[in-house]
Amino acid sequence: MIKTQSALQLARKAYQPKLPKTLRGAVEVLETGNTEPVANKEELKSLFPNTYGLPILRFVESHEQKTYPAINVGILLSGGPAPGGHNVISGLFDGLKRCNANSRLYGFILGPGGLVNHEYKELTAELIDEYRNTGGFDIIGTGRTKLERTEQFEKGLEIMKKLDIKALVIVGGDDSNTNAAILAEYYMAKGAGIQVIGCPKTIDGDLKNEVIETSFGFDTACKIYSEIIGNIQRDCSSACKYWHFIKLMGRSASHIALECALQTHPNVCIISEEVAAKNLTLDNIVTHIAQVVADRAERGLDFGTVLVPEGLIEFIPAMKNLIAELNDILADNNSEELVPGESDQRDWVISRLSPENASLFASLPENVAEQLTLDRDPHGNVCVSRIETEVLLSSMVGMKLIQWKMEGKYKGNFATQHHFLGYEGRCGFPSNYDADYCYSLGCAAAQLIMAGKSGYMASVRNTVAPADEWIAGGAPLSMMLNVERRRGKNHPVIKKALVDLEGKPFKQFAALRESWERNTAFVYPGPIQYFGPSELCDRPTMTLQLEKAE
Repeated sequence: MIKTQSALQLARKAYQPKLPKTLRGAVEVLETGNTEPVANKEELKSLFPNTYGLPILRFVESHEQKTYPAINVGILLSGGPAPGGHNVISGLFDGLKRCNANSRLYGFILGPGGLVNHEYKELTAELIDEYRNTGGFDIIGTGRTKLERTEQFEKGLEIMKKLDIKALVIVGGDDSNTNAAILAEYYMAKGAGIQVIGCPKTIDGDLKNEVIETSFGFDTACKIYSEIIGNIQRDCSSACKYWHFIKLMGRSASHIALECALQTHPNVCIISEEVAAKNLTLDNIVTHIAQVVADRAERGLDFGTVLVPEGLIEFIPAMKNLIAELNDILADNNSEELVPGESDQRDWVISRLSPENASLFASLPENVAEQLTLDRDPHGNVCVSRIETEVLLSSMVGMKLIQWKMEGKYKGNFATQHHFLGYEGRCGFPSNYDADYCYSLGCAAAQLIMAGKSGYMASVRNTVAPADEWIAGGAPLSMMLNVERRRGKNHPVIKKALVDLEGKPFKQFAALRESWERNTAFVYPGPIQYFGPSELCDRPTMTLQLEKAE
């Protein structure tokens, strides 16, 4: 069947991603000292004796041309899609072939489940060429199967031995790369001869540290969302009659909301980490938004925008405590006992909660309470995307404004529109930044494999500089781990990077938000630019620029 391709698809095929100078030829690996995890050092040292304390790696140019043996490598995509995944695969493929043209790459279908179920296909030049610089993960698909049981590790080992695969690249977020860390340790302890390399993927932006500057997809997703927010804001200031409540992706951190606020200047943007730090209640948040609405109404401005992080509800301290207890209850009981819509479900939950949490749960609107008890994701987390936080906030703001109107404190009109910007940002054509960054990550993963390394995440740093000056290497997965409580038990997991309230991006936002509340200072970023001057097409996120500013 002939596939129809858009003009942009055809044009992007011709784009050659920019590479750091160090990844264009022969490479030497420098070690920069041993590392330790961020917390729980002794416990993690006992859990990861073979991969604990590995050094950070940096690639430098070498004048010595090396000969590498042919190697078979596997790759899988894990978790939600993120723009740039196809370029990680392209970079890995090209990097392997540059070292030895006889090397082969196999993709496991629909993520970790493909490894366990022995579903795969060989990724050839002809196939990969169709996907270069395109969005999505559809070349092999993705899935959320969690690799945590010995029988899964052994099933994976079985197919890798059959295909003579010597290294596996896992592309994913913090949970997926935790799987990579566990798998690397298992195969090393067993002497299986299988290297495991991770790649940092998540549009949420919460997988980063001193060696991993950003997760891929964050740049593109924020630019897509910011374009949409800008379009909504243009309509908002044209019609002059709606308050738009816009929920944005970001279950565990508010990086997307913060970046989009810096790009678009909404009237209100809630940062979940600030809510937690200030111990704010739901009523505190509602009162603040209502006050902004009332103040603007005094000046004849019955319109505006409010950005809401997807995971806000988990950061409100009282709600966080309730959700933690619900997670433990649901982990210990068969979810089939909880059937949404049954009249006794609410009473069943309340009867098992502590008195304080039972009182809070009973006070919630029925639809929100039901959403909190729906099935968890494979990692034991509440599915916050199903909780209509933007609707909850706007309705509570509306009720407060009605009360204030009766008291003579508010004279405006409050009409609302609701938006959830989620999947729209996950599979877009990657920005030039993400196309370049992901291709470099794939090439770095290939070099880590050729260097015989395992238990590492591919790393590309200094990305606010021109690509020539980017620094490629590897960061030990073990240095990113801590121990957290999941599904009622302690588990080693990669620590999420939350918005730093002392960091430059948040401080820039905090310095400007009061003027945004009063004035209509909307910015309209427009669509992602792929062709044109570098300062327009290749710029990284404002978050990264501020973080790396001297």
